[in-house]
Amino acid sequence: MRVFVLIFNPGTDNEGIHSIRVGDQNQILMFESEDDANRFAMMLEAQDFPTPTVEAIDDAEIKEFCAAANFDYQFVPADGTLVIPPENNVETTDWDPNQPPSQPSISADDGETEYSDSELDRIRRQLEGLL
Repeated sequence: MRVFVLIFNPGTDNEGIHSIRVGDQNQILMFESEDDANRFAMMLEAQDFPTPTVEAIDDAEIKEFCAAANFDYQFVPADGTLVIPPENNVETTDWDPNQPPSQPSISADDGETEYSDSELDRIRRQLEGLL
C-alpha cells in the first residue's frame, strides 16, 4: 500500500525521515492521505521546524526500515482525524538540517569517487536503511 512520509533533503547524502518521540521510541508517521501529510508538514514549518518534503512510498519499505532502525510506525488513516505535531521537539537530531547536501565528485579519467571505502559503506548502509 502506498503511504506518505515526510523526508528532509530527499535524494542527498543528508537525507532524513521525520519521526516523533513516543516514550523512549522513535515513531514514523505513515499518512494514508497526501493532503494530511502536507498539512502536518505545514504545521511543522509553523513551529520553525525545517520544511520536509512529502514523499509517496510503499508501506512495506517503511516497516522494513523501522525494523532495521528499531523505530515504531503509526498508520494515519484518511478518516478526518487531525494529527498535530508535538509541542516539543528534540534538541538534537541524527540529521543535521544545516549540513549542505553533498554530491560525490567523479573524476572524468577513471570514474572513481573521492570517497573512502568506509565512507561509501556508511552511505550504502544509510541508503539500505531507507529501503
